[in-house]
Amino acid sequence: MAHPTVAVLERHLTLYKRLWRASLFSSFLLPLLFLVSIGLGVGGYVGTVEGVSYVEWIVPGVLASTAFQMAVGECTYSVLGEFKWTRGAHAMFATRVSAWDMVRGWMLYIVFRVEAAAVVFLAVVAAFGVLASPWAAVTLLVVGVLAVAVAAPVSAFSASIDHDSYFALLFRFVMIPSTLFAGVFFPVEQLPALVRPLAYASPLWHGVELCRAATLGVAPPWPVWVHVGYLLAFGVAGLWWAAFSFRKRLQD
Repeated sequence: MAHPTVAVLERHLTLYKRLWRASLFSSFLLPLLFLVSIGLGVGGYVGTVEGVSYVEWIVPGVLASTAFQMAVGECTYSVLGEFKWTRGAHAMFATRVSAWDMVRGWMLYIVFRVEAAAVVFLAVVAAFGVLASPWAAVTLLVVGVLAVAVAAPVSAFSASIDHDSYFALLFRFVMIPSTLFAGVFFPVEQLPALVRPLAYASPLWHGVELCRAATLGVAPPWPVWVHVGYLLAFGVAGLWWAAFSFRKRLQD
């Protein structure tokens, strides 16, 4: 038998193989359409930002925000459903799969989903000629770390609630503000000084800055180790919380 963590990953991949068409638009086509409409359309009016064209400046932001939104979206209803509706988590727990195996297998699946979308996105924008540096390949590592940093705490939250109405609060007060004000569409420095710390606290901002530094071939505003360390700390804390929430929910 495969390792329990690998078995959990295989289960999610098997399910995705049957349902992948439903995610095709949101995972692959929507970010590209968004890039064309905002990056090229609005970019024609904006001109340059921080010395580069707006489309080159916004590409890493769209890439990071796509990973962020995928991680949040996949870890809401899917995770709650495994405990509350389909009881798939309880079925796995009845075998030798532990709560920690479920968390690790689920995180591997999320990273797979995010990386697949990121590869397609980078290939398309490279064809447009808007990647200014060969370091753009590093963004694949960045979005993987960002995905775990976001997916782990959101999965923990989803496993700890009993009603999906809480997701509306998550989307309204966490996902949407982070997407709008974490440096995806305009520099965070344009925000009021009182609000900037909220942007800095978002894992998305750190992911955006690392992706932007890679695609433009420049140094990020903060040291790289600070951005990476913050994402890793966020991810480790989220994994611990997720394992605790999964175990507690399975024992209820």
